[in-house]
Amino acid sequence: MRITPQHQSAVTQAARSLLVLVAALALLLTLTSPAPAVALDIEKTTARPNQQDGNNVIGGQPTRVTWEARVGADEQISELTLTLPAGSSLAEGASVQATVLDGLKRLETPQQAEIRTGEVRIRFENPVPSHMLLRVEIHDIALPAADGDYSLGGSYVTTEGASIPLPDSPAISVISLTTVKAITLWLDEQPWVEAWNSVMFLKIFFNPQFIVAAVPNLFIGWLRSLGLVLVGFPLAIPIGLGVSFLRMARLRIVRFVASIYVNVIRGTPLFLQIYIAFFGLPLLHISIDSYLLGILVLAMNSSAYLAEIFRAGIQSIHKGQFEASASLGMNAVQTMFSVIIPQTVRRVIPTATSEFILLYKDTSLLAAVGVMEQMMFAKSMVASTGNMTPYIVAAAYYLVVTLPLTKIITSFERRLAEAEGQSVPPKPRRKRRASVTDALGGQVKSE
Repeated sequence: MRITPQHQSAVTQAARSLLVLVAALALLLTLTSPAPAVALDIEKTTARPNQQDGNNVIGGQPTRVTWEARVGADEQISELTLTLPAGSSLAEGASVQATVLDGLKRLETPQQAEIRTGEVRIRFENPVPSHMLLRVEIHDIALPAADGDYSLGGSYVTTEGASIPLPDSPAISVISLTTVKAITLWLDEQPWVEAWNSVMFLKIFFNPQFIVAAVPNLFIGWLRSLGLVLVGFPLAIPIGLGVSFLRMARLRIVRFVASIYVNVIRGTPLFLQIYIAFFGLPLLHISIDSYLLGILVLAMNSSAYLAEIFRAGIQSIHKGQFEASASLGMNAVQTMFSVIIPQTVRRVIPTATSEFILLYKDTSLLAAVGVMEQMMFAKSMVASTGNMTPYIVAAAYYLVVTLPLTKIITSFERRLAEAEGQSVPPKPRRKRRASVTDALGGQVKSE
């Protein structure tokens, strides 16, 4: 049989088509074939808490990282490399220890650990068998200082010599090292702090570490307490002034209603008034923001006391002031707001400032109904630490406001008395140190 050129062309074309079909099938099998399974199944990665008063892992401070994985079936491991998160560091005395567990039984596993920059490498003299739990502990490792979740990577080598990359381990949550935490850690290392805290009273009430931690934490609560009184007290002033006018009204019914208001408010505890407002209004389906409701309760309570202060101040003005104003053709309203009130304000400033101090301290009662002010912040810290030092820091924050205001009140009262020609007791003077002028004669005189 003679093969014609046409037959040769057809055979060549069929061969080419067959080659293309085989190549396509090979490519399809390659793309759809499953990836090789990872022999190591990483079970967990943890870090030991290194926070003095909590369970957090602080970045940049030494800790211990534990990495655990289980060897897959039909494979044995001869070498393991763990890559540390970027920014991690190992202390000079850092160490690595690998443990092989068969259930609860610990297997003897001779090994050689090598610590490098950014990674640790462990070579096993005897390969780690399949199905075993491999635990690696890295001591004195400092994780990155910034907040975040960090994982360990790496690779391992099987007995056949294959190097297989590891997936990222479960993340470790790290919090940053703040200035407060750094100072606290520094105090932990000081011998004098250890000696100070060895005294039980000082440790419970004046713990240096808790003082450092409480000062910035309570600062937010202090600002909120100041905000409550700085809004509530100015609101109480016009209410108190209006009630004082009602207390001096000519109509008996008006005076009676104002007297009921003042006597009820002043005759019941502020704590009770807070409870009635915070737990009684919700029963009436009245919902008000806790801070706004706290301001209203403080203002209503203070207004009753300011009403009596203003009434006493107005009635202390001599009647001749009213008569002189009437002789000038001024009506009662003009007399009150142009002549009497300005003089009254000057006289009641010391007493009103004392009321401001009392109201500022009374903001602590709002902690009983869950308002996050200074005492609530301190209470939360005491509950979490079991130490009374945050209450002492809270007391110091109160004194920062009350002591200067008390000093100002005393000075203002003295100047007011001098301006009105009243007798003022002399300021106490310190006795000056005596000096010996004649040692032989024993004569002494004051410097």
